[in-house]
Amino acid sequence: RTAASAPRRLERSTRAHRRTRARSLVGSSSASVASSGRASSRLPESGGRVIVTMGSFEEASRRARLNKAQQWIKKRSQHEKTAMVVGLCVFVLLTLKLVIEDHDSLFLMAEAVHFLGIGVLGYKLVLTKNCSGLSLRSQDLTAIFLGIRLYCSAMMEGDWHTLLDALTLAATLWICYAMRFTELKHSYTKGLDTLPVSWVLGPCAVAALIAHPTTTHMFVNRFLWATCVYVEAVSVLPQLRMMQRAKVVERFTANYVFALGVARFLSCAHWVLQMFDGQSYLATAIGSGLWPVMVLLSEVVQTFILADFCYYYVLSTAEGGSVVRLPADVV
Repeated sequence: RTAASAPRRLERSTRAHRRTRARSLVGSSSASVASSGRASSRLPESGGRVIVTMGSFEEASRRARLNKAQQWIKKRSQHEKTAMVVGLCVFVLLTLKLVIEDHDSLFLMAEAVHFLGIGVLGYKLVLTKNCSGLSLRSQDLTAIFLGIRLYCSAMMEGDWHTLLDALTLAATLWICYAMRFTELKHSYTKGLDTLPVSWVLGPCAVAALIAHPTTTHMFVNRFLWATCVYVEAVSVLPQLRMMQRAKVVERFTANYVFALGVARFLSCAHWVLQMFDGQSYLATAIGSGLWPVMVLLSEVVQTFILADFCYYYVLSTAEGGSVVRLPADVV
């Protein structure tokens, strides 16, 4: 019996040895795949060689080119960087002139960009549960001028502008509520948000009494419309003052303020392109009273208020920075 069972014992021993060897091969293969970190981009070949897929090579090439461009921008002087930003603005302006036939639609685009900026800000608050770096006072001023503009728009015209204003106002009111009455209030840096709202509203109301539309609407509506225009021009001041004191602006808040700057650029582009088109409306409006001059002045003031920040935002993005660093004199 012993002689008869010997072949069976040998066969079982051979099978056990094969199973053990198979397990060790699978284990070593899994360990090598795990250590590589990117199994999907590395394929084993029969000769022990490794083939890198074209996707990972192209991605590495793009990153290398991007890093090279960022390093080149960092080495430029301040004057060269300024010239590049100005050139970019001129290029965008000329592109708008060539692509957009009805330049009045730039106002609609500006309001749409503002709404998208509020959407990015709301996404940040929901995602991070943190509102540090965001000015509640700027949000209050934004809600005030949007509420006034929505009322005046509904009373005087009522179109796509009214719908966009309603959506933007709803989003802004939600942000104000969340920063005051939800868990977000614990991350609100109130000590940096120091510009009083009354310092902004008071001068705007006085200016509205002096310069307001000369239409046939009720005086209250004309006064409110003028107040809305002036408050909108300076509503971002508390936010910029807060960022100036913090010196560093995280990316989501910076994206929101940059969206406001883009909206102002589009609005001002409307007036600039009118002059290129040879239309006489701008010259006629300036010569017809104080109100058109104040409207244009408000546009220019708001654009220049945001211009400094947008400049540093563009440079920071081009250099690959994760935050935007501001000098003390940005506002």
